[in-house]
Amino acid sequence: MSPAQFIDQLRRLNFENTFNPYVERCPRFDLSNAPDIRCQQLIKVLQLAETANIDSLWIGRDLGYRGGRRTGLAFTDDRHLQAHANRWGLQLRRATRGEEVTERTATVLWHALDQIDRPVFLWNVFPLHPFRDDDSFSNRTHNAKERQAGTEILVELIDLLRPRILLSIGNDATRVVQKIRGQRKVVTVRHPSFGGQRKFLQQVACYNRFADA
Repeated sequence: MSPAQFIDQLRRLNFENTFNPYVERCPRFDLSNAPDIRCQQLIKVLQLAETANIDSLWIGRDLGYRGGRRTGLAFTDDRHLQAHANRWGLQLRRATRGEEVTERTATVLWHALDQIDRPVFLWNVFPLHPFRDDDSFSNRTHNAKERQAGTEILVELIDLLRPRILLSIGNDATRVVQKIRGQRKVVTVRHPSFGGQRKFLQQVACYNRFADA
């Protein structure tokens, strides 16, 4: 599967009470061509990652409304879009208008990534933004049907990028990663939300030492 075919798969995902940033446009915050911007930028990152000898694929749960829903890049909010671009030597631009929005998880994760110079790719088990039926600007855990669809795409991504290590962030991601790991090394870390920031940073530091071993 090529990066372009991978994007096509993402664009075909459609579930109730989810936002697909590669197809849909938020009338409140998005630029008129926001889905195209997000698709084009993700495919650029994928194309570089495909040949970058990826050390680890960091896998979370799903996109958040303050982060990946806006940028189309996992664990990446407006504030850290340039940091994401810098890791790949790219120029990336916002697909949204108005003031920059930050996400706490993204802030903690990018603080950790500042200490890591090996090639890392960021993703989620469910690659869309799931929300509660009464509030499109909320976060919820993906359901079983969404997890199955996301897992199938995650397997395709692993085949495409061939990472040496799968790093799962939080229990939801860990349960999926353990099922699809094959012969790959797996590192599990606590999710940085809900008081987990210190533990997350400690465990990522351990991963860094483990990856050097």
